[in-house]
Amino acid sequence: MPSFTRERKIEGPVAGIDEAGRGPLAGPVYAAAVILDPARLPRGLDDSKVMTADAREKAFDKIMERALAVGVGVADVSEIDAINILQATMLAMQRAAEQLSIAPVAALVDGNRAPALACPVETIIDGDAKSMSIAAASIIAKVTRDRVMCALDAAHPGYNWTSNKGYGTRDHLAALERLGPSVQHRRSFAPVAQRKLPFAS
Repeated sequence: MPSFTRERKIEGPVAGIDEAGRGPLAGPVYAAAVILDPARLPRGLDDSKVMTADAREKAFDKIMERALAVGVGVADVSEIDAINILQATMLAMQRAAEQLSIAPVAALVDGNRAPALACPVETIIDGDAKSMSIAAASIIAKVTRDRVMCALDAAHPGYNWTSNKGYGTRDHLAALERLGPSVQHRRSFAPVAQRKLPFAS
């Protein structure tokens, strides 16, 4: 389980930052930045990938209630295709940090790439399993993006995004063959680019 050990070693507010949606074939990439209150740490936080959807939703509410500050950033499909998914992820992380109502003195970022922020950044591989602040950010980013993908599924039916969230599952790839890509598909991703059909609206 992630701990708050790293954060306690730093004097001042520390932001945990993580993303959701780097791998899918469709939809935006989201990032979240969370500054937890050391005196009101939510219980039960973990890497969002190992939590059930119901547990993530409950944790989301706890984080939003108890955190000192939460920021969410997004890079849309056109940005992903224009600058590539890695750079779009860094952009979403920058935007999330900029949305914080409190300026952090340091940021802990999941992974091995650091976005350009106004404060020092420490990258942590598997950070969402090690740092409570990063775990909180992973939950906020994941729940926010999942909700968006459900809304996009209603606007672009047939791809089953409510279930697959835009990832390249068997049913999603079958829908791509049948329907062709939508405007929410990432044209720079090979499984989408290989589909020669015109892009649907």
